[in-house]
Amino acid sequence: MDDKQLRELMDYIAASNFGEFELTRDGFRLRLVKATPAGAAVDGVPPASLVPRPAAAPVAAEPAISPAAIPPEQGLEVIHSPMVGTFFRAPNPNADPFVEAGDRIDPGQVICIIEAMKLMNEIEADRAGEIVDILVANGQPVEFGEALFRIRPRV
Repeated sequence: MDDKQLRELMDYIAASNFGEFELTRDGFRLRLVKATPAGAAVDGVPPASLVPRPAAAPVAAEPAISPAAIPPEQGLEVIHSPMVGTFFRAPNPNADPFVEAGDRIDPGQVICIIEAMKLMNEIEADRAGEIVDILVANGQPVEFGEALFRIRPRV
C-alpha cells in the first residue's frame, strides 16, 4: 500500500461512521481507530481523528464473546477474529468450507475469510490443533476479538 492509497483510506474512514478499521493483507497490518480528545466537542458531537497503530504493537481488546461465556472444556483454546467484518466459512458459496469440526489444522492454514470493506481477508490458523467447535454462522457479522473457533491444541 503506497502513501496515496493510505491517505485515501484514512480520508474515507474519517468521513465514515466507522469507529475502528483494521486491514490485513500480505503480511501488512493496519489498524485505524477514531479517537476523541478529552473535553473537545462541537454541538454535542465529539470530533474524530485517526490514530494509526503500528502493526507490531499488540492490540488489547475485550473479545465480543468472552471465553467465560463459552462452556469450558479442559484443554481447549479459542481463535478470535482479528478484525471487524463478515465471517465466511468457504471461499465462495459453491465451495466446501475451509474447515469442519473434527478437522486437524496447521499453522498458516486458511480457516475462514472475513470480508471487510469489500476486501476478502483469509484468516490463517496461528497454531496446530483440531477444530472442536465453529462458533459463528456463515455470513454472520463479527467484531474484533469475537470467538470464532474452539480448538484442541496439538503439540
